[in-house]
Amino acid sequence: MKLTYRGTSYEYTPPEVSFENSEIVGTGKYRGLDWRFRNPKKAMVMPATLELRYRGVAYRPGEAAQAPVAEPAVAPTAAPAPALATAVDRSRALMMKQQRQIKNRQQALLSRSANEVGLSESISNYWNRIQGKVHPTFRAMYGRSAASLS
Repeated sequence: MKLTYRGTSYEYTPPEVSFENSEIVGTGKYRGLDWRFRNPKKAMVMPATLELRYRGVAYRPGEAAQAPVAEPAVAPTAAPAPALATAVDRSRALMMKQQRQIKNRQQALLSRSANEVGLSESISNYWNRIQGKVHPTFRAMYGRSAASLS
């Protein structure tokens, strides 16, 4: 039987259940309907035909991992010098640093104001710290000088 799930097609063969004998062991009712009970020959176990992938590496559950094969030693080569950071990388790093500083200042201000109001100091350990985007007006108010530290 061919099935499709979220755009992925696959072939499904339902398990066959064989019974000890075809006679009915018992009857009953389920949600108002008559129901017949039979004993299967053996418990149904789905065959393990999973082709799982983790970070691009295929594996099967229950199988032992293979030991890595020793490779011949190769003479070490000099590592290439790291590429110099471009202006875009440096400006991005500077912007991220400024963003972090603003969030830290806002968190400190929140903790101090909570202390003044009389809330416990446990608010500084609150898991839902200041997150998300920084309002553009905060960026204009916070300079990078030491005098602007709160």
